Amino acid sequence: MNARTLNFLGMGLVGVIGVAFLILTPRFAELDAVLELTIYMIMAILALSLALIWGYGGILCFGQSAFFGLGAYTYAIAMFNIGESTVPLLLAIALPAAFAALLGYFVFYGRISDVYLGVITLTVTLILFNSVNSTAGPEFHIGVARLGGFNGIPGIPPLNYPGNRTAVIDLEGMFYLSTAALLAIYFGLRLLLASRFGRIIVGIRENERRAELLGYDPRAYKLAIFTIGGALAGFAGCLFANWGNFVSPTIFGLAQSAQIIIWVIVGGRGTLIGPIVGCIGIQWLTTALGANQPSGSDWWTRLLANAPLVLGIILVAFVLLVPKGLVPTLGDFGQWLLRARTRRTTSALEPKQAEER
Repeated sequence: MNARTLNFLGMGLVGVIGVAFLILTPRFAELDAVLELTIYMIMAILALSLALIWGYGGILCFGQSAFFGLGAYTYAIAMFNIGESTVPLLLAIALPAAFAALLGYFVFYGRISDVYLGVITLTVTLILFNSVNSTAGPEFHIGVARLGGFNGIPGIPPLNYPGNRTAVIDLEGMFYLSTAALLAIYFGLRLLLASRFGRIIVGIRENERRAELLGYDPRAYKLAIFTIGGALAGFAGCLFANWGNFVSPTIFGLAQSAQIIIWVIVGGRGTLIGPIVGCIGIQWLTTALGANQPSGSDWWTRLLANAPLVLGIILVAFVLLVPKGLVPTLGDFGQWLLRARTRRTTSALEPKQAEER
């Protein structure tokens, strides 16, 4: 069984599990569980946006939460002013994509190195956080939408079916939409990366100078993949604003930016399913630590009650012990088992030499 066959089997397995999860979960799970799973799906889309930029494009972006927050705020402001969600949804994708294209143009065509790129994207996120956080007065508004400053924007109208503002999407519908969008984006990115464009992107990640000598313009390809990642993050932000009907400046915070990077590191760079697994696993663990606060005063109890510290320990452990990430490591282990089984089968089928008398 070669790598290509395993790749197709993996895609088929992901498709079957995803469709079964999409259909069966609302039928057998409680509404609060469906609501919690919905945010997992939304954040998994955000994780995929960084997985594309960093894992395949080789662009370490600390500002993915900037595009995420722009998408959420764009949808909220446009929805209050328009009232029908089709245009706000499109704006929530287009504006972060345009912002990513503008930022990426100055970064990539300015020949800024990867380290400074990470610093610039992080700085942009902090600028947006402080700017939105300082808009608490009534004079800060766009149309009829008040920005609210550190209080955020509450009561955001939900998505509706295109062209019919009275047919809103309920909580169960949000789960269907988020899960279906995650599956569509996952398989869409698989097709994109399997195309000529995707192979060139990976080639640029491996050796940018060689790709340039072969006649490709790495700046244009990096700008394109950066823009696509910004659009995906903006779409996730739009879904997030719908999920909670609320958005605040904390969406631009350092904690959010760091969390996205942790998802990709834990799940595994260079894969698409890895960041999804890492995102869902870390979110579940964070929720479990927050919901099950142990009672006691000993140091072990206080350690378990500190969710950021536990997540930090997990991150350090993965970086030191599992540098490839969870999914690539499991894949290597599976290939090792397959090769070992093949060797045993081959040795068993070889004819034994007759013993000399």
